[in-house]
Amino acid sequence: MKHVIEGTLKFRREVLPKLSELFDRLAISQSPEVLFITCSDSRIDPNLITQTNPGELFICRNAGNIVPPHQYHAGGMTASIEYAVQALQVKDVIICGHYGCGAMGAAMDIDSLKDFPHVLDWLVHSRAAVSVIDHKYKESDPQERLDLLCERNVVLQMQHLATHPYIAARLATNEIELHGWIYDVGSGMVKAYNSPSDSFIPVEEHYEGSHHMADDVTSGVTA
Repeated sequence: MKHVIEGTLKFRREVLPKLSELFDRLAISQSPEVLFITCSDSRIDPNLITQTNPGELFICRNAGNIVPPHQYHAGGMTASIEYAVQALQVKDVIICGHYGCGAMGAAMDIDSLKDFPHVLDWLVHSRAAVSVIDHKYKESDPQERLDLLCERNVVLQMQHLATHPYIAARLATNEIELHGWIYDVGSGMVKAYNSPSDSFIPVEEHYEGSHHMADDVTSGVTA
């Protein structure tokens, strides 16, 4: 805890003065470009991974980067998504999972959650992804099955996201775009879901030639 407290002091004394103009603007309002939904895992740092500044991402985090299907029941994820889309008018939503996700490991072994009733209830929202892996990859080794589940869970949560009325409305008019990402902690590799191939490919390949990547950026990216 000591280094956390010291870090807050260092931020105020050394970092903030260098970014005073940015934080003066942020003190008045925010206008994030992207809603970034990811896992609570301490190894995931959305701003570090994407090299973005404070104010550019509206970040929602929870165990397993889960988006419950829409229902008329107040929930933190649903309310946050609604605010980002309706009030902040974000144009892109990224659901970013990661390999080696502990929540997905637990989802594959629900007996391990007998002392975690709330976690068990939460991971019900990943059950369909587990069923896909159990049915399609039952002969694969445990590590491969976990990696595949981490990917398939991202796809499932994208499907859940599309059930939210305010998301569905904007998808129908091409006012918002959904992105599925998976992050490898060790290598730093980020892959994006490619719908035509139903697979995850490196982000530089997925977005090559799209309006999301400027020419001066893609020219410096290697596969």
